[in-house]
Amino acid sequence: MFVLGIDPGLTRCGFGLVEGSFDGVESFRAVRAGVIASDPSMDVEKRLGNLVAEFTSLLDEMKPDAVVVEKVFFQRNAKTAIPVAQASGVAVGIAAAAGLPVRQFTPQQVKMAITGYGAADKLQVQTMVAKLCGLKAIPQPPDAADALALAMTYFMVERVERRYPAVAS
Repeated sequence: MFVLGIDPGLTRCGFGLVEGSFDGVESFRAVRAGVIASDPSMDVEKRLGNLVAEFTSLLDEMKPDAVVVEKVFFQRNAKTAIPVAQASGVAVGIAAAAGLPVRQFTPQQVKMAITGYGAADKLQVQTMVAKLCGLKAIPQPPDAADALALAMTYFMVERVERRYPAVAS
């Protein structure tokens, strides 16, 4: 199964495609990761339009079985929270319109799933992404590593929910 993780952002939107399974074996393969970047000097409408086009193209090219988008939660600076929420909405909406299952996880849920510690720092998460995917180095840029972590979290959470259905309710 292939899962596409999205670390939303208007200037830098990370994406990462992970292959995994629910057979009880913790093995992941990072298929592809990168960022969709846009020029901050462009109008927001054009940047969102670019994100729509790029994300649609990624779905067409990668053909994921599910999509995971980082859940936008309270941030101290509304100026950064709003563009992140807009980018998140684009990703969730396009994936849902394509008929794909969409999950959203908070950064703390991702940290807990990947490292076993909900307050892990970014480097700890990125190091575990590399280790769990058998990579020699931490994926760069950091937005791409975060997107891979989101996709891997899908497998970990789904595996538990499938094994213990009462947990999911």
